Amino acid sequence: MPLDHDAITALAPDQASLKAANGLTKAKKWPLRAQSEADHLVWGECQGSGANPYRTVFDTANHSYKCTCPSRKFPCKHVLALMWMFADDPSPFQPDAVPDWVSDWLGRRRTTGSKPADSADKSAVGKSLDEARVETPDKLTDPKVEARRQAAAEKRAKDTEAALFAATEDLQQWISDQLRTGLAGFLHDMTDRCRSIAARLVDGKAQALAGRLDELPAKLMPLNAEERLETALLELGKIVILTKAWRKNPSDPELRRSVATSETRESLFENPAVLRVSSHWEVIGEEIVTRRDGMVSQATWLLNLGEGPDFAVLLDFFQASLGRRSSAFVMGEQFEAELHFYPARMPLRAILGERKPGGSEKIVWPSANGSDPLTPFLDAQDAAPWLTRGPILLPAGRFCRAGTDIWWQSADGQHALRIVNTPPAHVAGMQLSSSVGLWDGKRLSLLGAQSNWGRIQLHD
Repeated sequence: MPLDHDAITALAPDQASLKAANGLTKAKKWPLRAQSEADHLVWGECQGSGANPYRTVFDTANHSYKCTCPSRKFPCKHVLALMWMFADDPSPFQPDAVPDWVSDWLGRRRTTGSKPADSADKSAVGKSLDEARVETPDKLTDPKVEARRQAAAEKRAKDTEAALFAATEDLQQWISDQLRTGLAGFLHDMTDRCRSIAARLVDGKAQALAGRLDELPAKLMPLNAEERLETALLELGKIVILTKAWRKNPSDPELRRSVATSETRESLFENPAVLRVSSHWEVIGEEIVTRRDGMVSQATWLLNLGEGPDFAVLLDFFQASLGRRSSAFVMGEQFEAELHFYPARMPLRAILGERKPGGSEKIVWPSANGSDPLTPFLDAQDAAPWLTRGPILLPAGRFCRAGTDIWWQSADGQHALRIVNTPPAHVAGMQLSSSVGLWDGKRLSLLGAQSNWGRIQLHD
């Protein structure tokens, strides 16, 4: 399993350890960070409160680890922090020879004999680590050891499943309590209440649900009082539908992704059953959101200019402390690529496979559903009612103002959608041949539009 945020979160003993590790992901706290790529080893020294730094090492191949700190949590915050830093950016970890203390740890972990090493055995330290491994019996080749590992993995899977069921049961009870005591009280204290249940969900391995609850206050705060109450009720209802659906079918990949963690990129590339779409794509928008957990979500929205799903979104997550990352895409850029879509009832999230530059001649956008541009969104809601919003392609129209609100209105006057983000003044009243946005059932976040003057970038 690759070392990514999902794997690190799964390894963490509790939410407190993750929070403590996040505070240690600063370069100044690690005067030494190194790696041996050939040996799949990463190590570092973290300066603690004592005179001597804590020595931390982990194996990138199987995620085994060791730290000299006295913590009784396994892995400790130092291991989690070092893993986190390496997963985010391995470049500061300089290639180096494996130090003796790392070799000693590796030897103790792999050696089956109980006889202490004598002076002749110590000569192996001067040899390469690969040579020492050849001379050292490897427990991993023992069928009994492999059987125990398999049994332990099955037990962990059962424990995780049990924790998820308990977490979703707690969540349903929590939602019932909010409704029973009144949503007015919930809205008055929603930040603390959502943070509390989110922490319990993380402890229960329901990281995706935890993030959704943790971000709910930020979603509600910009709304007026009436909309805030209605949106809170709608969102809590969608979460109830999601948890009940998952409890009935816990192996469903889309439901599990919405409750716990996502599949790894490697698993998608290796899965022959996933949807693969080779087509021409245009970059229509980007959303960068800093979450309450200190992570940044970067979403790149693509419009399909050929056959297959109309839209795709590429998601990336990184720590806010690392600063804004430069995007690999340019707004309005067209290119040819194969996308691998995460399994879903309405495929949308994808990862980028092979990518080729687009031709010199621009491909026009596909035509929107003129009779009702909201039909794709309604179809997605019927298939997966726990989804909060989705991309839509709008036909010809223009912007208009009603009071303090900005609206998109279709050219035939049959449809009008209220807009969240304010379009730039120079496009007011401009005739648009086509527009793209994210619709949540109430408001539209515009991503881009086409006019006689060319492409317009609209998302903030």
